[in-house]
Amino acid sequence: MASKMASGDFDERFLTCPVCMLHFRDPRVLPCLHTFCRECLQEWATKQQPLECPTCRTQVSLPDQGVDGLRTNFYVNNLLDFAAVKKGTGPGVACQVCEGKEEGARSWCVQCAVLLCESCTNTHRRFPAMKGHQIVTQENLEASEGVPSSFQRKAFCPKHEDQVLTFYCEPCQTLVCVACTVVNHSRGDKHNPVEVGSVAERKKRDLQKLIANVEPREKDVRDTLKQVEREISELPTSADAAIEQATAYFDQLIALLQDRKEEVVTEIVSRRQEVGKCLETQKEAIELELAGLTSASEFCKQALEHGSDVHVIEVEGQARQRVEELMTTPSDLTARPSQVMFSEGTAVAEFRDDVARAGCVQVKVKVDTSKCSVEIKPTIVEFSNVSLLSTVDKNGQLCSVRKDDFTATLTDPSGQAVPTQLQEKGRGLWEIFYTPEVTGNHRLEVNVNGGSVAGSPFDVRVQSKDTPVLTIGRWGRGEGELSCPTDVAVDMDGNIAVAERGNGRVQIFDAKTGQSLRSFPVDGESPWGIDMDSGGQFIVSFDYNLFSTGNQAIRVYSREGKLTKTLKPDCLRDPFGVAVLQDGRMVVADRTEHSCLLLQPDGSLIRDIGKGHLQDPWFIAVDESRDLLFVTDYSAHKVFVFDLEGKLKFSFGKPGQDEGELCKPTGITVDPAGNIVVVNCGNGRLQVFGPDGTYLRTVATVEGRNPRGIALTPDNHIAVACRWGHCVELYRYK
Repeated sequence: MASKMASGDFDERFLTCPVCMLHFRDPRVLPCLHTFCRECLQEWATKQQPLECPTCRTQVSLPDQGVDGLRTNFYVNNLLDFAAVKKGTGPGVACQVCEGKEEGARSWCVQCAVLLCESCTNTHRRFPAMKGHQIVTQENLEASEGVPSSFQRKAFCPKHEDQVLTFYCEPCQTLVCVACTVVNHSRGDKHNPVEVGSVAERKKRDLQKLIANVEPREKDVRDTLKQVEREISELPTSADAAIEQATAYFDQLIALLQDRKEEVVTEIVSRRQEVGKCLETQKEAIELELAGLTSASEFCKQALEHGSDVHVIEVEGQARQRVEELMTTPSDLTARPSQVMFSEGTAVAEFRDDVARAGCVQVKVKVDTSKCSVEIKPTIVEFSNVSLLSTVDKNGQLCSVRKDDFTATLTDPSGQAVPTQLQEKGRGLWEIFYTPEVTGNHRLEVNVNGGSVAGSPFDVRVQSKDTPVLTIGRWGRGEGELSCPTDVAVDMDGNIAVAERGNGRVQIFDAKTGQSLRSFPVDGESPWGIDMDSGGQFIVSFDYNLFSTGNQAIRVYSREGKLTKTLKPDCLRDPFGVAVLQDGRMVVADRTEHSCLLLQPDGSLIRDIGKGHLQDPWFIAVDESRDLLFVTDYSAHKVFVFDLEGKLKFSFGKPGQDEGELCKPTGITVDPAGNIVVVNCGNGRLQVFGPDGTYLRTVATVEGRNPRGIALTPDNHIAVACRWGHCVELYRYK
């Protein structure tokens, strides 16, 4: 691999320890063949038993000597030496022996690790003790396309420090020097020292066989990885296709239902006409018969009351004839279909409440446009924004209007119309929705019943998505001011609670106006994380502080700010973010423990979550509907997802500055749809990922504010605690 590395152009992966992210210091190789600094491994081993490789998480059994017994990675040492030499041979670098008193080409002594001028090189070679030292000339370095094969540290015997390891005792499987072959490893039944050259050739052949064994499997794994990556990339397409199919299917069902509704309504109208005609005919016949009967009855009554005997005799025959005529042709008095009714073919009782709310009876009152008002809310480009219209009468009372009675027209800076939608929010209240595509000043014209609303047209300033909708606080110690806010939470009233590290307090703000509502001091100098429990209490974490040793704790405060409980479990070392479950259990990110601690309400430990996976956990979000815990890892530039039993479900993110990449992630939250919102401290990017960790979009970029904890407000804004900005910024989320 060294031969492929251009001179002076080293890949930092080969020189950088994955733990400390610095150049290797005394690199040691684990049995899994991953290399780390000796000090890093020693520190890692003190925190974790059994020891797992920080890279591949393979469990490792250390030698009896511990980390010191691990083999040194001589190849990495050679690379580090070569990098140092290449830097040292640059212009203006003096000889490290005579300090530039002599001129001439420079060379490098591998054993002494010093840069020599030509004169000092000659002197160096004349010393008997240094005759075996390896000298690499500047010409060799400059002509080399990579690390010269001769550029290697010589390995010296640990028992005879001036002797190079030149033999290998096969029965002991140990490298030895010439002195050892005489003293401790003389040839015999128990020892057989052989020159390292012949042994190395055999070992090289063995390594070639190992490579031959590994390469097919490596190819298969790479091919499978590419296939999985391809499937991951194709997943959104297939999901979108499934959504289209599902949408088409349900649209067909809706269309069928709509067609059936129209058929039933048409049939009802037709039946109504048929029944109406039938009833009208019956009514006409009955009315005629009734008129005849009434007339005959009245005639007979008059004859009886007022007629003489002669008159009665004369009219009786005529009356009898008329009555017999009426009685022989009576109207049909049987029941006729008199109603058209509808019966449900499928029970829809569960939808009756919704149906009952699908209409209301209102009395229209004349609107006084001079007293109507429009509330222009902060407007962000490419987001669905809303303005609120209030329609009132001459007395200033909210009154209803029909949707067709008013219009709302929005135009962009170029005069192009922006589509608007109107939706009734309540009696006399209407929402005007629009999605502007450009920034700048827009004009909104609102007319009711042909008259302009007072103040119309309105100026609508459309800002970029990186502009916060609302900024809460500024630096200071007074009411409404903030000092180093680290985390935010939303209380039961939708207000924003802020943990202030600088002022040692919690302050509550109105999420809509940014006005400070109240504050209370906390019993600790370094509040860090904050969350709310189901009863509305504030749960505040206090991390380790050099100036206040033993301060680390979890404290519980009532809604009024009174301290009700202090928890200091033995497992707590350096708590950062905290999240509270519905049943009162708590999850705390502990940086020193490199894990998340699931605690009972009384602070007792239930289990560690993430140990062996997490390097530097900061903030936590919990989705109890899916039994998932999301953790930002600041140093690993990742988000890890565990279930509450502690099993790793998946992780996502890779370090970088591009969209979808993570750079020192801090705050995290989950929206109702299961999407994951993460803010980067490194570049301020506020990003949204799908429930499976797939990148969806960037909400905004929080420039130069050192963002920490975040929270989603009920009205779909993301509140971001900006430590360096000494404020909380709200960005539109939907």
